[in-house]
Amino acid sequence: MKRKMISFNVLLILLFVLILSGCGTSASKENSMENAKNSNTNAENKDELVLAFGSEPDDGFDPATGWGRYGSPLFQSTILKRDDDLNIVNDLATNHTISDDKKNWTVELRDDVKFSDGEPLTASDVKFTYDKAAEAGSVVDLNVIDEVRVIDDLTVEFILKEPQSTFANTLIATGIIPEHAYDEDYATNPLGSGPYKFVQWDKGQQLIVEANPEYYDEKPYFKKLTFLFLNEDAAFAAAQAGNVDITYIPAAFSNQEVPGMKLESVQTVDNRGIVFPYVKSGEKTEDGHPIGNDVTADPAIRKAIDMAVDREALIESVLEGHGVPAYTSVDGLPWWNSETVIKDADLEGARKLLEEAGWKDNNGDGVLEKNSLKAEFQLYYLAEDTIRQSLAITVADMLKPLGINIEVKGGSWDVIERNMHSEAILMGWGSHNPAELYDIYGSENAGLDFYNTGFYKNETVDEYFEKALKAESEEKALDYWKKAQWDGETGLSGKGDAPWVWLVNIDHLYLAKENLDIGNQRIHVHGHGWPATDNITDWKWSE
Repeated sequence: MKRKMISFNVLLILLFVLILSGCGTSASKENSMENAKNSNTNAENKDELVLAFGSEPDDGFDPATGWGRYGSPLFQSTILKRDDDLNIVNDLATNHTISDDKKNWTVELRDDVKFSDGEPLTASDVKFTYDKAAEAGSVVDLNVIDEVRVIDDLTVEFILKEPQSTFANTLIATGIIPEHAYDEDYATNPLGSGPYKFVQWDKGQQLIVEANPEYYDEKPYFKKLTFLFLNEDAAFAAAQAGNVDITYIPAAFSNQEVPGMKLESVQTVDNRGIVFPYVKSGEKTEDGHPIGNDVTADPAIRKAIDMAVDREALIESVLEGHGVPAYTSVDGLPWWNSETVIKDADLEGARKLLEEAGWKDNNGDGVLEKNSLKAEFQLYYLAEDTIRQSLAITVADMLKPLGINIEVKGGSWDVIERNMHSEAILMGWGSHNPAELYDIYGSENAGLDFYNTGFYKNETVDEYFEKALKAESEEKALDYWKKAQWDGETGLSGKGDAPWVWLVNIDHLYLAKENLDIGNQRIHVHGHGWPATDNITDWKWSE
């Protein structure tokens, strides 16, 4: 068996990180740092690129199990895609039509597409992909598909169980895999028709790809990409060493200059917010986990928190100014209702709201009470995430003067999963699919995975969701998505039921070589790193 070798650059970077930590003699420090700096010259005409990202797909690079849903699938093509303005345009498709009853989507494919091994991509590969994804039962939700039919080599028909205006997003997010080359090792050795072809994956260390000579669209400028999977500290050290062309960085590093590199800040819908148990306590899930919380079930508590949180202060203190306030999970997207904005934190207004709802500090301990119930609850966050930790702690401090006592607790996803129906959770979402609103607010999704964890239900909101999903197109569904957020009387936003208090949208920050042009970055989705590659074929060295 051929042994895979870790790249020389990776070894140099790891050594450099050790040196920064104080390991080795002073002579070895100087020599190793010099080697690290010289190992990647980054000449302007260099057609290779080294990228440092922190995240690595746990399940590999198989679209049938979710790969490519947050950024370019690199190796695979999709039937449709979004342009820089988030309009839906063709990729593999040349045309698609929808039947009068909105249940049949017929897609015509390009006739010039080949996989990187030279085999043609046909309608049979499309059917195979969607059948395989449905069989996998993963994050790719294909429950709406009744059947996929091959009409001819370049025509495929999707038959839906019911109309769904958001089905186009499924065609956008699912990369097409080759029937002839799919086996149990596909996730670790993928093959597709995308702009790049797979070369090597050293798990936990690096991914190497090269330009696909068979690619049918505009050829990428860079012939080879090496993705280094480094944590934030190691990635920043790699940038200082001159060993990467672009790296993701947290806001805490944004004020530190690195010679020869510039800061790229990208707008996102990578949001963070607090989801509350919406119902009172007493029930349990099938797994025996408690449901409901008597404090957060009071709308006055949730709405007061939404009014009192100073989002601008969170951005300055936690994100070093690199973010914008969040009011829903879809801010800035075409289906966002801008009427949901709460312009300024209003502590006095929140205090008055609580008092009118019967919450008072009866014993002078600084915590409000209503009958025998005290205004206190637990707020969980993912322990390994420093930004979520800082947001949770800062919000808790902000609400103390209001008389709401929050016990902040870090935990693993397993811990969070056991408590997410009965305590508040600091979580994040963000995608280019309006159906995400339905996923996290629809009553049909109550208690389903990490979706509607608080068991939120509003019949009017559900009716808007149904109309949006059954609309003729994404454009005609926009008004219903917006009304679900706030229709002037009710809605899922803070002006309505406030089952979530959204805090911030986090800017995605990157250090890039000064002459690296990463094109027009569209609004990034959830996840720092891969979303930047959504327009990877536009990247180049500037003149």
